[in-house]
Amino acid sequence: MEAELKEMLNDLENLKRSLPDPSLHSSIDELQLRVQHLTDLAKSAPVRRSKVKDMSAEVVDSNPYSRLMALQRMGIVANYERIREFSVAIVGIGGVGSVAAEMLTRCGVGRLLLYDYDKVELANMNRLFFRPEQVGMTKTDAAVQTLSDINPDVVLEAINLMNSPNGVGSELDLSYTLNITTVEGFETFMCSLKNKTFRPEKEGNGVDLVLSCVDNYEARMVVNQACNELNQTWMESGVSEDAVSGHIQLLIPGETACFACVPPLVVASGVDERTLKREGVCAASLPTTMGVVAGLLVQNTLKYLLKFGHVSRYLGYNALKDYFPTMEMKPNPQCPNAACLERQKEYILAKPAREAEAKAKMEAEALPTTETPLHADNEWNISVVDDSLPEGSSSQSSDTLPQGLVHELPAAEEYKHASTVEQPASSADDLDELRRQLEALNAV
Repeated sequence: MEAELKEMLNDLENLKRSLPDPSLHSSIDELQLRVQHLTDLAKSAPVRRSKVKDMSAEVVDSNPYSRLMALQRMGIVANYERIREFSVAIVGIGGVGSVAAEMLTRCGVGRLLLYDYDKVELANMNRLFFRPEQVGMTKTDAAVQTLSDINPDVVLEAINLMNSPNGVGSELDLSYTLNITTVEGFETFMCSLKNKTFRPEKEGNGVDLVLSCVDNYEARMVVNQACNELNQTWMESGVSEDAVSGHIQLLIPGETACFACVPPLVVASGVDERTLKREGVCAASLPTTMGVVAGLLVQNTLKYLLKFGHVSRYLGYNALKDYFPTMEMKPNPQCPNAACLERQKEYILAKPAREAEAKAKMEAEALPTTETPLHADNEWNISVVDDSLPEGSSSQSSDTLPQGLVHELPAAEEYKHASTVEQPASSADDLDELRRQLEALNAV
């Protein structure tokens, strides 16, 4: 675009010189000033890098993935490049969700689905991610604008349909009149999670993980219902009203408690979340607390997707004491959510096969492996050699003694040779003696 604007300036200058009437020059001068302003804006615009086809571990300044692929070289992750195969849905692009989306984008996740209905306001500037010039844009549009500049390799899908007050939303260039709490909005939300256009061969749903970063009880219950019905694993997150505590929680339908089984805020502080978000009350918001919670959320997302480390089932954060409580929450057999009860039954029925598979895996790992040399060849060409012996000498001890010393006992080889030679005679004498004893006994 910058080249085109420069060419336009040259055309205007040529036009100005060709005009015989000087009175027309002022209009051309005005056009030149406007084009020059556009040229300056184009120069100040961020430069987007080109897409990278394959992740490379090459350590060069121009490789955007060299530091990430180092995890693979160090043995932390078996195959980091698999991150491009995964789809993650983030519901709520607020203080936690926007930072989580940026972290996953920088990590090179394959596809991000972004859900929100709200617009960027100056009141959001105390948080991370959003910028003042984005005020008035929908949060999803602002997120796509920023994230696509950071990493154009990530497929971004922005959907404005989460609890919209007027029910208006959009997905990229498509328009929706939706409210996720209505039947139509809920079904569309479910369909977007099942969409497999990113990887048609994928089994199950179209996303690998759903991250709930919403700030109200109703939205969390909607996400919980959708994930229970789809048997979709998801992670829930939240920050307290006073902005000094938060939590993340892994929810696996049937295996762990769903959000309706045991709401996390009730477990952590005994507060019913339905009493929060009172009208006329402004909740506190700290970018530090939200950044910590978003970091914990994405860290466990990476561990879950790439299968390394331990994924926390529930991890709390108390900023006042720097305290991180953890716990396990089992599903409630009397859960009011019918879909959750159905997933619990399926999990119990599959338990014998799952235990048999785990046992077979443990037995396979316990089998003896082929012995390898203690000091195998390595990339540094390091080997263990006894430098105390002269070249060509044996590690066995020699029978040669210094001058003036003699063996008190016969050498081992001499003793063995002597025993071998005397063995036949000794055996014959023993037989003769035994024969004489038998004859003496018979004579009696």
